[in-house]
Amino acid sequence: MTESRTFLFEIGSEEMPSAPLNNAVKQLPKLVGNALDASGLAHGELRVISSPRRLAVLVESVSEATEAIHEVKRGPAATIAFDADGNPTKAAEGFARKCGVSAQELIRREDTDGREYVFAEKNIPSAPALPLLSKLCKDTIAHLEWPNYRSQRWGSTRETFVRPIRWLCVLFGSEVVPVEYADVTSSNVTRGHRILGPGDHVVPEAGAYEEVLESIGVLSEERRRAVITEGIRAIEAERGGAHVDTPKGVMDEVVNLCEYPTVLVGKFDEEFLAVPHEIICESMLSNQRYFPIYDADGALTREFVVVGNGRPECSATIIDGNERVVRARLYDAKFFYDEDLKVPLETFRERLAQVAFQEKLGSVLQKSERIEDLALAIASEARVGAEAASDAQRAAHFAKADLVSSAVVEFTSQQGVMGGYYALAAGETPEVAAAIRDHYRPRFAGDDLPEGAAGCIVAVADKLDTICGMFAINEPPTGSKDPFALRRSAIGVLNILRHRLGCGYEALVDAALDAYAEQGLVFDKAEVACAVCAFIKGRLEQMARDEGISADTVAAVSAGSVSKPVDYLALAHALEDARDDDPTAFENLATAYARAAHLADASLGIQVNEELMGEAEHNLLLATDAARDVVELALGKKDFTALIAALAALREPIDQFFEDVMVMDEDQALRENRLRLLNRFEAVFAGVANIGALAKK
Repeated sequence: MTESRTFLFEIGSEEMPSAPLNNAVKQLPKLVGNALDASGLAHGELRVISSPRRLAVLVESVSEATEAIHEVKRGPAATIAFDADGNPTKAAEGFARKCGVSAQELIRREDTDGREYVFAEKNIPSAPALPLLSKLCKDTIAHLEWPNYRSQRWGSTRETFVRPIRWLCVLFGSEVVPVEYADVTSSNVTRGHRILGPGDHVVPEAGAYEEVLESIGVLSEERRRAVITEGIRAIEAERGGAHVDTPKGVMDEVVNLCEYPTVLVGKFDEEFLAVPHEIICESMLSNQRYFPIYDADGALTREFVVVGNGRPECSATIIDGNERVVRARLYDAKFFYDEDLKVPLETFRERLAQVAFQEKLGSVLQKSERIEDLALAIASEARVGAEAASDAQRAAHFAKADLVSSAVVEFTSQQGVMGGYYALAAGETPEVAAAIRDHYRPRFAGDDLPEGAAGCIVAVADKLDTICGMFAINEPPTGSKDPFALRRSAIGVLNILRHRLGCGYEALVDAALDAYAEQGLVFDKAEVACAVCAFIKGRLEQMARDEGISADTVAAVSAGSVSKPVDYLALAHALEDARDDDPTAFENLATAYARAAHLADASLGIQVNEELMGEAEHNLLLATDAARDVVELALGKKDFTALIAALAALREPIDQFFEDVMVMDEDQALRENRLRLLNRFEAVFAGVANIGALAKK
C-alpha cells in the first residue's frame, strides 16, 4: 500500500480584503480536491486555514505516488473493427480514440463467448506525488477568481493575485514542494503576526502548521471568531443584560481584519447620544467596524466594542486611539444632523425638483406629488378612517424630503429614518413621523412591515408608483434585470395589503396610472394596467407556492375572481387543506366539474324547466341552488372553509347526474334543459376557482 503524508499549501500575501478572502476560502477546497482527484492522488480530509495575510489548505493522508493502472477494455467484434484487407474501420478508430490509444495498438483476441474482439490495453505506471503537487499549486493560484475586485501584478511577471504574494509555504510532509509563481519561490517558511510574531518562521513539517501559527500570533478563522464571540458575551454579561449589535456582514469582516483578536471596550462623549442612534451606529459599524452596545432596556450607551489586532498588554493605548477616531467620526455625524435641523422640511422638499427619479418619469418632487395623491386613493380603498388618511397624506408630502439632507447623503441607508426625526423636530405628529420613517419597509425578505396604517399607505403608494411608472414607459423587469427592484416592491405591496390594509390592488394600479397621465406621460392605460396587474398577480402566485400550496391549486384560484391578497391566499390554503383531507373526493369533483364546463353552453342561460327533469337532475338542481346560497354568504363573510365545503358537497349529486343522465339527448328540449342545468352548476364555481384545473390530466 502506498505511503501517505500531510500536504500543506499556503499562499502568503499582503492583507486581503474580507469579501474576496471569504470567496477564495470557498473556492480553494474545491480546486485542490478536484485537482488531487484528477491527478490520481488518494487523499483524506481537506481543511482551509485563512487570515488576512494567508490562504492555506491542509490535506491529510495524500499518497506519495499514484497507483499503477492496467486497464483493458473490449471493443467491437474483429469482423466489424477491420475490413477484409485488415485495415481498421471507423468503428475501430472511434473505439481507439475513446480509449486514448491508436488503432494500430488494438489487440485482437478471442473472448469467453468464442468470438474474436478487439481490445485496448493501457498501462499507466505509478507517478510520484511531488511533480503533480507542484503543478496543482501553480494551477490553483492561477484559477482562483476574484469577482468585483481587480487583481494586482507585482515583480517582473504578468501573473496576478488579489494582493501581491510575498511567500509560498508548500510542504509534503517535511519536504518542500517546488512551486514558483510571479517571482515567488516556495519554501518551508511562513510569516507571523506583524507585531506578535514578525519575520520568517520555519514550519518543520505540514502537520505542525497550525501549532506554528498559534506560536507566532496567528489564529485560524474559526478560532478568531470564537475568541471575538466569547469576548462579546463576557461584555454583555458584565453589563447585566446589555446587548452588543453584531450584524453578520460586519462580524465577518472584523474576523478577517485581524490575526490575533483582542476584544476591547471604548467610550464616546455623552453629547453624541443626542444624535439619532441610527446614524451613530451606522458611522461606527460601516466606517470603523465598531460594535455598538445597548443597555438592557434597548437604549444606546456610550460604550462600543472594538476588536484589536495588537499586543493585549497595549489595550489602553489601542482603546485611546480608537476613541480618538470615533470622536472625529461622530462629530461629523452630529454636525450633519445639527445642520439639517436648521433647514425646514418644505425647503428640503422643494430641492427634490433638482433630483431625477427616472429620466422619463421626472423628478423626485414629481414622484412625491404622485405619492401624495395616491395615498388618498389607497386610504379610501382601505377604509382606514379620516385621521389615518390625513396622516398618510401629510407623511407622503414629506416622505422623500430627507433625500437631500446632509445626513442621508452621508448615510444613505438611513433614508426615511432621518426624515422621521426631522419631522418630529419640525412639530409633525408622531404618526406622521413614524410613517415617513417606515415607508421604505419592507426593504428585503423578512423585513418588518410599517407599524401604523399611515406608514403602510405611504409604503404602498411609493412602491406602486415606481412599478406603474416603469411599466408605463415599457421598462418592466426582464429575466435577471430588475434595476428598480420591482419584484421586491410588488412582494412588499402584497404583504402590506395582506397583513395590514386588507384591500385589493387593481383599483390602486388605476389610481397610480391616473397620476402619471395627469403629469403628462403618454401611454395606453388599459394595456399598462393589465400588464401591471398580471405582474403583481404573478408575484402573488409565487407567494402562494412559497407557502407550500401546489401549483394546480394556485392555477385554480387564479382562474377565479378573488384577487385581494388576503382573500386569495386564504382561499388557496382552504382549497389545499380540503384536497389534503379528502383527495379522492376532490379529484372526482374536479373531473366532474371539468366535464360539466366542457359540455356547458353559456348561450342557453341557467333557467331550467323542472317538469323535464328526472330524479338525478332534480337532486343536482336542489344541491346546486343550496350551494350557491352558501357560497355567496361565505364569500361575504370570507369564510373560505365553509365555501369549499359547500362546493365539495356537490360532488355526489354531479357524479349521480353523469351516471344516470345522457346529457346530449336526441330530444332537443331535454338536451338544452340539461345543458342549462350544467350552466347553473358551473355558475356556482364562477368567481371562486376553476376546480377543473385540479383534475388529473
